[in-house]
Amino acid sequence: MSTATGPTYSLANFRRRLVSFLHFIVIVLSVILLYAITYDTLNSISLLTDRRYLSLQFWICLFFIFETVVEWACSPGRKRHFARMIVLVVLCVPYITLIHYYDLRVSLEVYYLLRVMPLVRAATVLVVMWGIMEKNWVTGMFGSYIIIMLITLYVLSLMFFVEEHRHNPMVYNYWQALWYSFMQMNTCGSNISPVTVAGKVIGIVLSVEGLILFPVFTVFFTHAFGRTRVSDPATAQDPKQQPAGEDS
Repeated sequence: MSTATGPTYSLANFRRRLVSFLHFIVIVLSVILLYAITYDTLNSISLLTDRRYLSLQFWICLFFIFETVVEWACSPGRKRHFARMIVLVVLCVPYITLIHYYDLRVSLEVYYLLRVMPLVRAATVLVVMWGIMEKNWVTGMFGSYIIIMLITLYVLSLMFFVEEHRHNPMVYNYWQALWYSFMQMNTCGSNISPVTVAGKVIGIVLSVEGLILFPVFTVFFTHAFGRTRVSDPATAQDPKQQPAGEDS
């Protein structure tokens, strides 16, 4: 029986280590991709003519697809995770390379959205890695929502800057776009009003996301406060000690 258990455990351990290593590479490549997007955006480099970025995203997307398929092949429930694998592969397709190769015409908004779409894979990897490290489900959910919120906030602030800085005098640098995105997400609002259709849509998306994600803070802190009171010996009550008048 030991001879059957040993190789099985070794294979499972190898798969786990392989997936963890691929996840680490995905995070590194995502940081590089995000830096390239930020550099082009802040330096007003045309999204349609940057050949270096096209090549960079093409190879990174191919690796993301490879990593997604390998992770699915190493998972114990392949049938259960097949649909998830297909969705992630579709999100990681290098669409802008296909657009350039076939000389298709798309709007600047769609082009920028396709440019940042592979970062969804980075978000899912970060959420999975956080869930592995954190065993408490409330803390794990809280960390996952924070990861999603920060990535969305940063990407949408870049998109808002691209759409508004040429038409809106109040968005004269990226920090104004970031300030608007942050204030819009926490539903406080700001003195900046979007003037483009895409900017207004981004504002609505940020507000809706804030309404969905910020209540998670209340759940987390309530749960943490409850655990603190239970673990505090000064507030914990001995079940054997009953108040006077309750003896049967």
